[in-house]
Amino acid sequence: MTDLTLALDVMGGDYGPRVTVPATLQALHLYPSLHVVLVGNQPEIEHFLTQAESSIRQRIEILHTTEVVSMSDRPVHALRNRKQSSMRLAIELVRDGKAQACLSAGNTGALMAIAKVLLKTLPGIDRPALVSCLPAVNQKPVYLLDLGANVSCCSETLFQFAVMGSVLSEAVDKNEQPKVALLNVGIEEIKGNDQVQQAGQLLQQSPQINYVGFIEGNDLYSGNVDVIVCDGFVGNITLKTSEGIAKLLVNQLEKGLTKGFFVRLMAKLIAPRINSVLKQMNPDHYNGASLIGLRGIVVKSHGSADESAYLQAISLAVTEAQRRLPKMIEERLESILLDINN
Repeated sequence: MTDLTLALDVMGGDYGPRVTVPATLQALHLYPSLHVVLVGNQPEIEHFLTQAESSIRQRIEILHTTEVVSMSDRPVHALRNRKQSSMRLAIELVRDGKAQACLSAGNTGALMAIAKVLLKTLPGIDRPALVSCLPAVNQKPVYLLDLGANVSCCSETLFQFAVMGSVLSEAVDKNEQPKVALLNVGIEEIKGNDQVQQAGQLLQQSPQINYVGFIEGNDLYSGNVDVIVCDGFVGNITLKTSEGIAKLLVNQLEKGLTKGFFVRLMAKLIAPRINSVLKQMNPDHYNGASLIGLRGIVVKSHGSADESAYLQAISLAVTEAQRRLPKMIEERLESILLDINN
């Protein structure tokens, strides 16, 4: 891995530096070429760096600020009035070329608004979208977008999300003609609201997009499609519901493995497989969503992420920076949009 620098809004999220800084130290051990700029309250940050090895400490820079975007801040208020916030300063580092990517566990709406203004969107894209990879029964990556950056979307925006998702799957997974579907209340062509219906019509008229129609919520993890598109309201509820169910299943499975001698014996015999299943079901293993459609790389972590989950988000930011994803999307997007417009 060549040297790269991440800008981390360490004040964002429910726990701030007591989670974000220790997770960052773990990441610096995992990635020897990684450098970080920790943006936030310096005394708070330094408190969690006292035990850091000198070789690790040399790869850490602190950008001090006491201003934080709160979870209750409206996006417009954060954009206009939080100009010295840890979130904004982290994004500015990407804009100014001092970091290859930034990560925040803070207010999603504010992150989207600030990133859109500072970094700008790619040509042909009106709004960035949060996208994450879902687990599937056939082990294939399935991308879901939008996950909450845009609560309501017109048909044109949904169409753009579909194009970006298709390009993402094609570029990252080398997947020729990825299957794209719209999340809907039924698979029949007559189902859904006007926005979904019109987006479907736009996609049917786009030969470079392998649009396969509507998909229902019970087919999310089947792996039958590669990209699933919806507005941020539906996507966020879908993601949070899925995470809640996964945590319930993990909890019930763990409880069940402690009951009865025979069950405990079997659990010991198949422990590696059980641990693998538990890891796959744990939503923290998939923490981190990319805000695609921007000219720079921005990754969003869950606000409630613990150290392990935040580390996953840092790993995603590292991966996205190595891929140079915006450039990959822009190049492929230009060809698709030219074909559509002609």
